[in-house]
Amino acid sequence: MELLCLDFEWLARATGGEIMNSDHSPKAGQVFALRADEDSLSLPVLSSVHSYGDEKICITDHRGFSTPRGRNPEELVLDASEGFIPLWAEGVNLRWRFNEHAVSFFQHPNAVKRTVRKLLSEALLAWGAAAPVKFSERSDTWDFEVVVRHADDCSEHGCVLARAFFPDSGRHHLELYPVMFSLSRQEQINTLTHETGHIFGLRHFFAQISEKAWPSEIFGHHNPFSIMNYGEKSQLTREDVDDLKKLYELAWGGQLPHINGTPVVLVTPYHHLGRYHESWEGRVAARVSAS
Repeated sequence: MELLCLDFEWLARATGGEIMNSDHSPKAGQVFALRADEDSLSLPVLSSVHSYGDEKICITDHRGFSTPRGRNPEELVLDASEGFIPLWAEGVNLRWRFNEHAVSFFQHPNAVKRTVRKLLSEALLAWGAAAPVKFSERSDTWDFEVVVRHADDCSEHGCVLARAFFPDSGRHHLELYPVMFSLSRQEQINTLTHETGHIFGLRHFFAQISEKAWPSEIFGHHNPFSIMNYGEKSQLTREDVDDLKKLYELAWGGQLPHINGTPVVLVTPYHHLGRYHESWEGRVAARVSAS
């Protein structure tokens, strides 16, 4: 099966091809050990949360409102909080890097990076050919940073696992919290599969039911067992994959200008803005030299 979601040079590094003996190869359970001076550093934490199973939380999606016009909520839910549905343009490659300040909290930063690379690669492989974008680890003109938090963000609702973003042309963070790494490996992969679903433009399964601030739209058909749900029902299903693949095929083919009356807008990532600027400067220079 052709995989559309991975930069394979990066995947080789993620699965063990890069400096496997760096950081003195910490033992299992010590990868995320903090530096002794970690209390002297600080990073901001975020609120606005949703319960994820056993008091675990994803805080990407604190948007939505109750089901409009009696629609069936058992369908793929899309972000429409800006008055349109943003989806990635065809051929997009998202550039990402680690936030070096964040990993500096840890005794073994390279081991932390390797662990996260492997988890992210497995999450993307789970989406397979349905993934609408590729991911490349690049430090130049990046589109998002992976921020591995050194401290949990907990409230009466529970503790945050992760936070991602929806498609647009800005710069963003994919934030991962310590409590996520205390889960089983499969639960960690599921969490990142859920968060990459947000990056692809998907909302929580229940966005139309319990998220009250901004609107969403629905597309496709599946049952409550969805990777975009929470708890025991948070499972990647064939319907998730098929609906996502169909959604982007129709949008890229110009056959899906709107969903339930809300326009679909194809967006490009931040680094494309730099490419446009360079192209514009080149055209100006060419005109000057020709005059």
